[in-house]
Amino acid sequence: MQRYARRLIGAVSFVAAGMTAGAALAQEVNLYTTREPGLIKPLLDAFTEKTGVKVNTVFVKDGLGERVAAEGQNSPADVLMVVDFGNLIDLVDRNVTQPVQSKVLEEAIPANLRDKDGNWFALTLRARVLYASKDRTNIDAFTYEELADPKWQGKVCIRSGQHPYNTALFATAIAKDGAEKAEEWLKGVKANLARKAGGGDREVARDILGGICDIGIGNSYYVGLMRSGKGGPDQEKWGEAIKVVLPTFANGGTHVNVSGAAIAKNAPNKGEAVKLLEFLVSDEGQELYAQANFEYPVKAGVKADPIIASFGELKVDPALLTDIAEHRKAASELADKVGFDN
Repeated sequence: MQRYARRLIGAVSFVAAGMTAGAALAQEVNLYTTREPGLIKPLLDAFTEKTGVKVNTVFVKDGLGERVAAEGQNSPADVLMVVDFGNLIDLVDRNVTQPVQSKVLEEAIPANLRDKDGNWFALTLRARVLYASKDRTNIDAFTYEELADPKWQGKVCIRSGQHPYNTALFATAIAKDGAEKAEEWLKGVKANLARKAGGGDREVARDILGGICDIGIGNSYYVGLMRSGKGGPDQEKWGEAIKVVLPTFANGGTHVNVSGAAIAKNAPNKGEAVKLLEFLVSDEGQELYAQANFEYPVKAGVKADPIIASFGELKVDPALLTDIAEHRKAASELADKVGFDN
């Protein structure tokens, strides 16, 4: 009888140990991301400190969706984090995401900045803003439509029309006004270019400082990178040479793109994955995001970095990102049609 009791106790101890080990294994989450790990490390460290959940980060420069699809049911991916809402929607189209219902996410993220079925969620915003010479312009308000105004002939700089940042902007114009009006507008912008469309957004600021152009379009967070000195002393000069204006569409607000995330279709640690997303839209997570990346918080009431906040109040255009995404291909074709990059 004593021998039986000892065996029973041993068996119970073995099961309990197994359950403990299983719980320990469950306290992790696997993040696949196209974002540089160093940019998001402070957030992930804070999440682990707060919850005890370890984050295993896999940096995937290109082909994230293809990789997860190829891994299939055996994929260890829990969270898929990317930049650009087009990439988020592509993940859904590849059938590598799953819908999530979370009151925390739904209350923190405006409806136009998340998938209606819960397949993806915006985590931060980057506005497509106007860079203007402090010395040669005096602009307090601006519309995207004004980029085609002949008074700016030979004075506009912008990166390639085929870059996702610009195809998204052009797609918004199509969504709002139709392809015909968007084409007319884009021809006007092309006619006003001071140089061939190309380079990056920071080069727009550089060329404004150099007198090549007076105004240009760029993303808001680049100004933070430049003015903070993180890009070096030359870029700091570029950032200080420009005034930033939050332009709007004549019938809307400021165009934004996003960084965002989705829960992988076969996530082995779904509960922990949802916890991570919920942390990233908490006040703490959003503040850390703002400090680390100079991006706008997606959650109302959370302060942006002081450099970004100095631009004024951001009034996000209400257009649904999913609606804009439907016009991305047409926007790319339109840029080619008008010879925007020629």
